[in-house]
Amino acid sequence: MPLIPGRAGSEVAYVLLVLLLTPALRAETHKTDPTWLHRYLAGVGTPPSSGNGSEPCYYQPLFGQGDPEASSLRSVTRFGELRVAPHANCPDATASREEECLFVLSGSGGIEYGNQPHALRRGDFTYLHPNLKHSFQNAAEAPLRVIVMGFRIPPKISITATAPDPKIINLDQVKEELVNGHPSSVEYKLMAGPRTGKRDAIDHAYVMTSLVLMDFVPGGTNWPHHHETAEEIYLVLDGEGDIVAGSGMDGVEGRFPAKAGDAYFFRANCTVGFYNQDRPGAKAHILAVRSLIPLPTEID
Repeated sequence: MPLIPGRAGSEVAYVLLVLLLTPALRAETHKTDPTWLHRYLAGVGTPPSSGNGSEPCYYQPLFGQGDPEASSLRSVTRFGELRVAPHANCPDATASREEECLFVLSGSGGIEYGNQPHALRRGDFTYLHPNLKHSFQNAAEAPLRVIVMGFRIPPKISITATAPDPKIINLDQVKEELVNGHPSSVEYKLMAGPRTGKRDAIDHAYVMTSLVLMDFVPGGTNWPHHHETAEEIYLVLDGEGDIVAGSGMDGVEGRFPAKAGDAYFFRANCTVGFYNQDRPGAKAHILAVRSLIPLPTEID
């Protein structure tokens, strides 16, 4: 396009200004919350050793409190491993307006809950009511390793009187079963769920809606899916396969190699799933927990 007579200098200056500013505009970025997160828990499928470092009680955060991207989580306050050294005691802890679930990865020990001692062993799981003091002990020769899961209870939810004794159940006491809407290539141990439910071994939760152990046959899958109002976390306890995290415009899911110790956090509406290896004898177990997110009070 020809320049207007007498304005050539201003036109050239404008073009030069745009060219100078373009790199700066392109360099401007804004970090957004991730749709899913991946962490790794070392030694999840191996027997505990006698050593435990210098700390009697050590918490390794995977998601939530203590993790750099904790702000991405809305209902999950913490998900990580508490390791109690041999012959060690942990200080008392109280979670205000926060409920917790525990799963014993390995070792044996005890929990003092509401001033009452209770034994813990590998495969045990329990629910801890909010606002109730608890602590851990380990009198054994090997570390006690416990997965600690915490969930924020919104102020609008009324908390009832707490139960003084926790319901501690071992995985061996929970039968595997199929779940409606899921394929027969995976069976579930329904460990804990909401106070309004009756299907789970423990039904005390306010925000946490499902704590399950998934058992995949060779080539099995739970079909990729999503949850519109819930966050979910997968921890691979043993086996190998592909974790599904997110999907594209064509509906093809994103698949990532997964092994024992891999942990994934999925935000609400993120596609989630698992494909087990398709070879003879290939088994895989995943600990999965889901919790409701607080719904917005107004449209953004």
